[in-house]
Amino acid sequence: MRAAVLHEIGQDKLEVLDDVEAVGFGPGRVRIRVRATGLCHSDLSAMGGVLPQPAPFVPGHEGAGEVLEVGEGVTRVKPGDRVVVCWLPACGACPACKRGQTELCLAGFMNAGTPNFRRPGGDVFGFAGTGTFAEEVVVDAGCAVPIPDDVPFDIAALIGCGVTTGLGAALNTADVEAGSSVAVIGCGGVGISAIQGARLKGAAEIVAVDPVASRREAALEFGATKAVSPEELPGAKQLVTGGEGFDYVFEVVGRSATARTAYDNTRRGGTLVVVGAGALDDFLQLNMFELFFDEKRILPSMYGGGDVLRSYERTIALWRAGRIDLSSLITHRVALTEINEALDQMRTGAALRTCIEI
Repeated sequence: MRAAVLHEIGQDKLEVLDDVEAVGFGPGRVRIRVRATGLCHSDLSAMGGVLPQPAPFVPGHEGAGEVLEVGEGVTRVKPGDRVVVCWLPACGACPACKRGQTELCLAGFMNAGTPNFRRPGGDVFGFAGTGTFAEEVVVDAGCAVPIPDDVPFDIAALIGCGVTTGLGAALNTADVEAGSSVAVIGCGGVGISAIQGARLKGAAEIVAVDPVASRREAALEFGATKAVSPEELPGAKQLVTGGEGFDYVFEVVGRSATARTAYDNTRRGGTLVVVGAGALDDFLQLNMFELFFDEKRILPSMYGGGDVLRSYERTIALWRAGRIDLSSLITHRVALTEINEALDQMRTGAALRTCIEI
Protein backbone atom coordinates (compact mmCIF):
# COMPACT_ATOMS: atom_id res chain seq x y z
CA MET A 1 0.00 0.00 0.00
CA ARG A 2 0.95 3.65 -0.27
CA ALA A 3 2.13 5.78 2.62
CA ALA A 4 4.10 8.99 3.09
CA VAL A 5 7.31 8.29 5.01
CA LEU A 6 9.84 10.54 6.75
CA HIS A 7 13.15 8.68 6.71
CA GLU A 8 15.08 10.86 9.18
CA ILE A 9 14.16 13.50 11.72
CA GLY A 10 14.96 16.93 10.32
CA GLN A 11 14.04 16.22 6.71
CA ASP A 12 11.45 18.63 5.32
CA LYS A 13 10.01 16.37 2.61
CA LEU A 14 8.06 13.13 2.77
CA GLU A 15 8.47 10.30 0.30
CA VAL A 16 5.29 8.58 -0.90
CA LEU A 17 6.08 4.88 -1.21
CA ASP A 18 3.99 1.94 -2.35
CA ASP A 19 5.86 -0.82 -0.52
CA VAL A 20 4.55 -0.10 2.98
CA GLU A 21 2.56 -2.67 4.97
CA ALA A 22 0.37 -1.93 8.00
CA VAL A 23 1.32 -4.39 10.75
CA GLY A 24 0.25 -5.37 14.25
CA PHE A 25 -3.23 -6.70 13.59
CA GLY A 26 -4.51 -9.13 16.18
CA PRO A 27 -6.67 -9.31 19.32
CA GLY A 28 -7.89 -5.92 20.46
CA ARG A 29 -6.76 -4.25 17.23
CA VAL A 30 -8.57 -2.67 14.28
CA ARG A 31 -7.54 -2.27 10.66
CA ILE A 32 -8.80 0.99 9.12
CA ARG A 33 -8.94 2.13 5.51
CA VAL A 34 -8.06 5.81 5.81
CA ARG A 35 -10.25 8.04 3.65
CA ALA A 36 -9.28 11.54 4.76
CA THR A 37 -6.68 13.05 7.03
CA GLY A 38 -5.81 16.57 8.04
CA LEU A 39 -2.34 18.01 8.31
CA CYS A 40 -1.75 19.32 11.82
CA HIS A 41 1.19 21.46 12.89
CA SER A 42 2.17 18.70 15.31
CA ASP A 43 3.10 16.60 12.27
CA LEU A 44 5.59 19.28 11.23
CA SER A 45 6.86 19.52 14.79
CA ALA A 46 7.53 15.78 14.88
CA MET A 47 9.28 15.91 11.51
CA GLY A 48 11.55 18.67 12.79
CA GLY A 49 12.31 17.00 16.10
CA VAL A 50 10.35 19.45 18.27
CA LEU A 51 8.07 16.63 19.39
CA PRO A 52 9.80 13.32 20.20
CA GLN A 53 9.05 10.60 17.66
CA PRO A 54 11.14 7.61 16.52
CA ALA A 55 12.00 7.45 12.82
CA PRO A 56 11.45 6.40 10.13
CA PHE A 57 7.78 7.18 10.57
CA VAL A 58 4.53 7.89 8.80
CA PRO A 59 3.16 11.26 9.99
CA GLY A 60 -0.54 11.99 10.40
CA HIS A 61 -2.81 11.60 13.41
CA GLU A 62 -5.93 13.54 12.39
CA GLY A 63 -7.77 10.97 10.29
CA ALA A 64 -11.01 9.18 9.53
CA GLY A 65 -11.99 6.15 7.51
CA GLU A 66 -13.82 2.86 7.56
CA VAL A 67 -13.13 -0.34 9.45
CA LEU A 68 -11.82 -3.19 7.31
CA GLU A 69 -11.22 -5.81 9.97
CA VAL A 70 -11.45 -6.21 13.73
CA GLY A 71 -9.45 -8.48 15.97
CA GLU A 72 -10.66 -10.86 18.63
CA GLY A 73 -12.37 -9.13 21.54
CA VAL A 74 -13.27 -5.95 19.65
CA THR A 75 -16.97 -5.21 20.10
CA ARG A 76 -17.40 -1.44 19.73
CA VAL A 77 -16.84 -1.40 15.96
CA LYS A 78 -17.32 -3.84 13.11
CA PRO A 79 -16.21 -4.01 9.48
CA GLY A 80 -17.85 -1.27 7.44
CA ASP A 81 -18.22 1.19 10.33
CA ARG A 82 -17.12 4.77 9.82
CA VAL A 83 -14.61 5.88 12.44
CA VAL A 84 -12.48 8.82 13.50
CA VAL A 85 -8.93 8.00 14.57
CA CYS A 86 -8.29 9.01 18.18
CA TRP A 87 -4.55 9.37 18.75
CA LEU A 88 -4.96 9.64 22.54
CA PRO A 89 -7.33 6.86 23.64
CA ALA A 90 -8.20 6.47 27.31
CA CYS A 91 -7.44 3.13 28.94
CA GLY A 92 -10.08 3.67 31.63
CA ALA A 93 -8.00 2.05 34.33
CA CYS A 94 -5.02 4.33 35.10
CA PRO A 95 -5.10 6.94 37.89
CA ALA A 96 -5.72 9.79 35.43
CA CYS A 97 -8.70 8.01 33.88
CA LYS A 98 -10.13 7.15 37.29
CA ARG A 99 -9.94 10.82 38.24
CA GLY A 100 -11.86 11.74 35.11
CA GLN A 101 -8.81 13.32 33.44
CA THR A 102 -8.81 10.97 30.48
CA GLU A 103 -6.88 13.46 28.32
CA LEU A 104 -3.88 12.76 30.58
CA CYS A 105 -3.94 9.00 30.02
CA LEU A 106 -0.55 7.78 28.80
CA ALA A 107 -1.76 4.58 27.15
CA GLY A 108 -1.84 6.15 23.71
CA PHE A 109 1.69 7.49 24.02
CA MET A 110 2.96 4.01 24.78
CA ASN A 111 1.82 2.98 21.29
CA ALA A 112 4.23 5.46 19.70
CA GLY A 113 7.16 3.19 20.48
CA THR A 114 5.71 0.19 18.61
CA PRO A 115 6.08 0.08 14.81
CA ASN A 116 2.78 0.38 12.93
CA PHE A 117 4.24 -0.33 9.51
CA ARG A 118 6.90 -2.35 7.75
CA ARG A 119 8.88 -1.93 4.55
CA PRO A 120 11.35 -4.33 2.92
CA GLY A 121 14.07 -2.30 4.64
CA GLY A 122 12.64 -2.65 8.14
CA ASP A 123 10.13 -1.29 10.62
CA VAL A 124 8.37 2.07 10.28
CA PHE A 125 6.60 3.86 13.13
CA GLY A 126 3.32 5.74 13.02
CA PHE A 127 3.22 9.24 14.49
CA ALA A 128 1.56 9.24 17.91
CA GLY A 129 0.90 5.54 17.51
CA THR A 130 -1.26 6.09 14.42
CA GLY A 131 0.20 7.34 11.11
CA THR A 132 -2.75 8.41 8.99
CA PHE A 133 -0.74 9.51 5.93
CA ALA A 134 -1.30 5.98 4.68
CA GLU A 135 -3.99 4.05 2.88
CA GLU A 136 -4.40 1.70 5.84
CA VAL A 137 -3.46 1.76 9.51
CA VAL A 138 -3.73 -0.78 12.33
CA VAL A 139 -4.49 0.69 15.75
CA ASP A 140 -5.76 -0.30 19.18
CA ALA A 141 -9.53 -0.64 19.30
CA GLY A 142 -9.75 2.43 21.53
CA CYS A 143 -8.31 4.54 18.70
CA ALA A 144 -11.21 3.69 16.38
CA VAL A 145 -14.17 5.79 17.48
CA PRO A 146 -17.42 5.19 15.58
CA ILE A 147 -19.14 8.18 14.00
CA PRO A 148 -22.62 8.61 12.50
CA ASP A 149 -23.04 7.99 8.79
CA ASP A 150 -23.97 11.64 8.11
CA VAL A 151 -20.54 12.93 9.16
CA PRO A 152 -18.28 13.22 6.07
CA PHE A 153 -14.81 11.77 6.36
CA ASP A 154 -13.11 15.15 5.92
CA ILE A 155 -15.15 16.71 8.73
CA ALA A 156 -14.55 13.68 10.95
CA ALA A 157 -10.81 13.92 10.37
CA LEU A 158 -10.72 17.48 11.70
CA ILE A 159 -12.64 16.40 14.79
CA GLY A 160 -9.88 13.86 15.42
CA CYS A 161 -7.46 16.56 16.60
CA GLY A 162 -7.51 20.24 15.65
CA VAL A 163 -11.16 21.06 16.21
CA THR A 164 -11.38 19.06 19.43
CA THR A 165 -8.22 20.72 20.72
CA GLY A 166 -9.27 24.29 19.94
CA LEU A 167 -12.91 24.04 20.93
CA GLY A 168 -12.02 22.18 24.11
CA ALA A 169 -9.48 24.80 25.13
CA ALA A 170 -12.27 27.39 25.22
CA LEU A 171 -15.14 25.20 26.42
CA ASN A 172 -13.38 22.86 28.85
CA THR A 173 -10.03 24.29 29.94
CA ALA A 174 -10.80 28.01 30.07
CA ASP A 175 -14.59 27.73 30.44
CA VAL A 176 -14.77 31.22 28.94
CA GLU A 177 -17.19 33.51 30.77
CA ALA A 178 -19.94 35.26 28.81
CA GLY A 179 -19.18 38.92 28.20
CA SER A 180 -15.43 38.48 28.62
CA SER A 181 -12.54 39.64 26.45
CA VAL A 182 -10.43 37.05 24.62
CA ALA A 183 -7.27 37.10 22.52
CA VAL A 184 -6.14 34.13 20.43
CA ILE A 185 -2.49 34.12 19.33
CA GLY A 186 -2.07 31.83 16.34
CA CYS A 187 -5.03 31.43 14.00
CA GLY A 188 -4.55 28.20 12.10
CA GLY A 189 -7.10 25.42 12.38
CA VAL A 190 -6.71 25.04 16.14
CA GLY A 191 -6.76 28.78 16.83
CA ILE A 192 -9.84 29.27 14.66
CA SER A 193 -11.54 26.48 16.60
CA ALA A 194 -10.67 28.24 19.87
CA ILE A 195 -12.24 31.39 18.43
CA GLN A 196 -15.42 29.47 17.62
CA GLY A 197 -15.41 28.05 21.14
CA ALA A 198 -15.06 31.51 22.70
CA ARG A 199 -17.90 32.76 20.53
CA LEU A 200 -20.09 29.85 21.64
CA LYS A 201 -19.40 30.74 25.27
CA GLY A 202 -20.53 34.33 24.69
CA ALA A 203 -17.24 36.25 24.75
CA ALA A 204 -17.93 39.91 24.02
CA GLU A 205 -14.60 40.66 22.33
CA ILE A 206 -12.41 38.14 20.52
CA VAL A 207 -9.15 39.47 19.09
CA ALA A 208 -7.38 37.20 16.61
CA VAL A 209 -3.60 37.63 16.39
CA ASP A 210 -1.65 36.20 13.45
CA PRO A 211 1.13 37.43 11.11
CA VAL A 212 -0.65 36.06 8.02
CA ALA A 213 -3.26 38.41 6.55
CA SER A 214 -5.41 35.63 5.06
CA ARG A 215 -5.68 33.95 8.46
CA ARG A 216 -6.69 37.22 10.08
CA GLU A 217 -9.42 37.66 7.46
CA ALA A 218 -10.61 34.10 8.05
CA ALA A 219 -10.69 34.65 11.83
CA LEU A 220 -13.21 37.47 11.37
CA GLU A 221 -15.46 35.14 9.40
CA PHE A 222 -15.34 32.54 12.18
CA GLY A 223 -16.31 34.90 14.99
CA ALA A 224 -13.39 37.15 15.89
CA THR A 225 -14.45 40.75 16.50
CA LYS A 226 -11.01 42.11 15.58
CA ALA A 227 -7.97 40.68 13.83
CA VAL A 228 -4.49 42.14 14.18
CA SER A 229 -0.88 41.34 13.39
CA PRO A 230 1.44 40.61 16.35
CA GLU A 231 2.81 44.17 16.07
CA GLU A 232 -0.71 45.55 16.43
CA LEU A 233 -1.56 43.59 19.58
CA PRO A 234 -0.55 46.37 22.04
CA GLY A 235 -2.94 48.76 20.31
CA ALA A 236 -5.75 46.20 20.38
CA LYS A 237 -5.10 45.60 24.07
CA GLN A 238 -5.43 49.33 24.73
CA LEU A 239 -8.53 49.69 22.58
CA VAL A 240 -10.42 46.63 23.86
CA THR A 241 -9.36 46.50 27.51
CA GLY A 242 -8.18 50.02 28.26
CA GLY A 243 -4.67 48.64 28.63
CA GLU A 244 -5.58 46.28 31.47
CA GLY A 245 -5.21 43.09 29.46
CA PHE A 246 -7.57 40.40 28.26
CA ASP A 247 -9.60 38.13 30.49
CA TYR A 248 -8.40 35.12 28.50
CA VAL A 249 -5.45 34.72 26.16
CA PHE A 250 -4.95 31.53 24.16
CA GLU A 251 -1.42 30.70 23.00
CA VAL A 252 -1.80 28.40 19.99
CA VAL A 253 1.73 28.50 18.59
CA GLY A 254 3.82 26.44 21.00
CA ARG A 255 6.75 28.80 21.55
CA SER A 256 8.02 30.44 24.70
CA ALA A 257 8.19 33.85 23.00
CA THR A 258 4.47 33.82 22.14
CA ALA A 259 3.60 32.35 25.53
CA ARG A 260 5.43 35.26 27.16
CA THR A 261 3.50 37.67 24.92
CA ALA A 262 0.29 35.92 25.91
CA TYR A 263 1.17 36.24 29.60
CA ASP A 264 1.96 39.94 29.23
CA ASN A 265 -1.38 40.57 27.50
CA THR A 266 -3.43 38.72 30.12
CA ARG A 267 -4.94 40.97 32.78
CA ARG A 268 -4.03 40.50 36.43
CA GLY A 269 -6.23 37.70 37.68
CA GLY A 270 -6.92 36.61 34.09
CA THR A 271 -6.27 33.29 32.40
CA LEU A 272 -3.53 32.23 29.99
CA VAL A 273 -4.38 29.00 28.16
CA VAL A 274 -1.41 27.19 26.60
CA VAL A 275 -2.66 25.17 23.64
CA GLY A 276 0.41 24.97 21.38
CA ALA A 277 2.74 21.98 21.71
CA GLY A 278 6.32 23.21 22.16
CA ALA A 279 9.82 21.82 22.42
CA LEU A 280 11.42 20.21 25.46
CA ASP A 281 14.26 22.75 25.45
CA ASP A 282 12.14 25.88 24.97
CA PHE A 283 11.65 27.44 28.40
CA LEU A 284 9.13 30.08 29.44
CA GLN A 285 10.67 32.51 31.92
CA LEU A 286 8.58 34.13 34.64
CA ASN A 287 9.94 35.81 37.73
CA MET A 288 8.60 34.73 41.09
CA PHE A 289 7.30 38.18 41.99
CA GLU A 290 5.08 38.56 38.93
CA LEU A 291 3.88 34.99 39.27
CA PHE A 292 2.73 35.79 42.80
CA PHE A 293 1.65 39.41 42.37
CA ASP A 294 -0.30 39.15 39.11
CA GLU A 295 -2.27 36.07 40.16
CA LYS A 296 -2.70 35.04 36.54
CA ARG A 297 -3.88 31.50 36.00
CA ILE A 298 -1.73 29.50 33.56
CA LEU A 299 -3.73 26.56 32.22
CA PRO A 300 -2.19 24.08 29.78
CA SER A 301 -4.78 22.42 27.56
CA MET A 302 -4.00 18.89 26.41
CA TYR A 303 -6.22 17.70 23.54
CA GLY A 304 -9.01 20.06 24.58
CA GLY A 305 -8.72 19.38 28.29
CA GLY A 306 -11.67 17.03 28.67
CA ASP A 307 -13.13 13.64 27.89
CA VAL A 308 -12.26 13.13 24.23
CA LEU A 309 -15.21 10.89 23.34
CA ARG A 310 -17.66 13.33 24.88
CA SER A 311 -15.93 16.16 23.05
CA TYR A 312 -16.35 14.33 19.72
CA GLU A 313 -20.07 13.90 20.39
CA ARG A 314 -20.48 17.54 21.39
CA THR A 315 -18.64 18.76 18.31
CA ILE A 316 -20.82 16.69 16.00
CA ALA A 317 -23.96 18.01 17.71
CA LEU A 318 -22.77 21.62 17.36
CA TRP A 319 -21.84 21.05 13.71
CA ARG A 320 -25.22 19.49 12.91
CA ALA A 321 -26.99 22.43 14.55
CA GLY A 322 -24.97 24.93 12.52
CA ARG A 323 -23.40 26.43 15.64
CA ILE A 324 -19.86 25.82 14.40
CA ASP A 325 -18.44 25.87 10.88
CA LEU A 326 -16.11 22.99 10.12
CA SER A 327 -16.25 22.71 6.34
CA SER A 328 -14.82 26.21 5.86
CA LEU A 329 -11.78 25.24 7.93
CA ILE A 330 -10.68 23.09 4.98
CA THR A 331 -9.10 25.63 2.66
CA HIS A 332 -7.03 23.21 0.56
CA ARG A 333 -7.39 19.63 -0.64
CA VAL A 334 -4.64 17.41 -2.04
CA ALA A 335 -4.04 13.77 -2.88
CA LEU A 336 -1.54 11.72 -0.89
CA THR A 337 0.94 12.05 -3.75
CA GLU A 338 0.80 15.83 -3.26
CA ILE A 339 1.54 15.69 0.47
CA ASN A 340 4.59 17.94 0.21
CA GLU A 341 2.41 20.69 -1.24
CA ALA A 342 0.30 20.42 1.91
CA LEU A 343 3.43 20.80 4.04
CA ASP A 344 4.34 23.97 2.18
CA GLN A 345 0.81 25.34 2.60
CA MET A 346 1.07 24.93 6.36
CA ARG A 347 4.59 26.31 6.63
CA THR A 348 3.63 29.49 4.78
CA GLY A 349 0.33 29.88 6.62
CA ALA A 350 -1.62 29.68 3.37
CA ALA A 351 -3.91 26.96 4.73
CA LEU A 352 -6.11 26.78 7.80
CA ARG A 353 -6.38 23.05 7.26
CA THR A 354 -5.38 20.97 4.27
CA CYS A 355 -7.34 17.76 3.78
CA ILE A 356 -5.39 14.89 2.28
CA GLU A 357 -7.85 12.67 0.44
CA ILE A 358 -6.62 9.09 0.36
